[in-house]
Amino acid sequence: MNTDLLPRRTAVWVFVAFACAYFLSALLRAITATLSPTLSVEFGLHARDLGLLAGGYFFGFSLTQLPMGRWLDSHGPKKVVLSFLGVAVLGCLAFAWADGFVGLLLSRVLIGVGVSACLMAPLTGYRRWLVLEKQQRANSWMLMTGSFGMLASTLPVQWLLPVIGWRWIFVGLALLVVLSMALMSWQVPRWRLPESTDAVPAESQGPVKEGILASYVQVWRHPYFRSLTPIGFFNYGGLIAMQTLWAGPWMVKVAGYTALEAATGLFWINVCMLFTFLVWGLVTPSLYARGLNANKLMTWGVPLNFIVQIYLVCAGADAGALSWALFCISSSFVSLAQPAVGMAFPSALAGRALSAYNLVLFLGVFVVQWGMGLMIDGFQSAGYAEPMAFRAAMAVFLFSCLASYGYFLKHKSDH
Repeated sequence: MNTDLLPRRTAVWVFVAFACAYFLSALLRAITATLSPTLSVEFGLHARDLGLLAGGYFFGFSLTQLPMGRWLDSHGPKKVVLSFLGVAVLGCLAFAWADGFVGLLLSRVLIGVGVSACLMAPLTGYRRWLVLEKQQRANSWMLMTGSFGMLASTLPVQWLLPVIGWRWIFVGLALLVVLSMALMSWQVPRWRLPESTDAVPAESQGPVKEGILASYVQVWRHPYFRSLTPIGFFNYGGLIAMQTLWAGPWMVKVAGYTALEAATGLFWINVCMLFTFLVWGLVTPSLYARGLNANKLMTWGVPLNFIVQIYLVCAGADAGALSWALFCISSSFVSLAQPAVGMAFPSALAGRALSAYNLVLFLGVFVVQWGMGLMIDGFQSAGYAEPMAFRAAMAVFLFSCLASYGYFLKHKSDH
């Protein structure tokens, strides 16, 4: 019997504390889409620079995932996430005072490092603190909280820009991160290490002591983990890459939106995602009870996203905010993979399994964000008009998603 299960009231407060930090993490993740016109003018940025700047967050995020998974299993969510959030505060302040592209990029990497535990920490805790059927719901509602954060990165940021400027926005975000740390210190329980190592398979106990990479051998070799790796890299990573960066420039450069219209479009896209994850949280327990697990839902749901992507490539200027909202909603099926990976492993390995998969996701975001920028510039250099360059880059992304889905179909297995 699991004696670590939290009472309902305590569980709610723990969720709120983690949700506040994840809200800010998602806001910081997506804010470059809204700021891209302002930063492009002020610093003379090209598409590849915007891609690298947005991707810097995810690069920093990826750097910490392997050691963080081990730290989460050993020291618990509270201690780890508080340590990391201190780095996020420094990153926000550094971004506010950056005077060039290099300063902006290094600050974004610091911010990515600092918020890199904001989702993995609660998911690791929920693996032990909540009953199994509630874990998918908690995950979906954490993602819903992230949609609130991305919502706040759109019109509210656009409205604040002429009032206080983007630099003071980041100073304010640093202060909000400090407040979230205080709430977490107050509400999240301390981590109690298992009394024995029985929960960890014997073959995994030796390698854990050999080093960080060795402690992940069992995770890397797990067939279910490997079946979900390409779809996590391209499809899930691509969802985040488009939602947090390229949907905005597409609306401006391809669909002809103004900066304010694009920010409004992003606002409604994130409203749609907020309700999408709310619905997922409500329905996943009943779907699982009926035998519709993550594998089955992704098998039938992911192809809907390919239809939307084909429309985006073909429609070009006619594909605006509504099309991108449909892209994000239809991509949400792949979000079921993350908690499914955590549940495929014993709780003593959950932190490492979740962090390893998170590494896959955010390396994918970094590659897709920067890669899209490189391809857009590359197609323009080859003589394509800018709108057509965007569409060609999107077509390459579609092909990558199709290939990863094919790999998933070939290698998937129920766990």
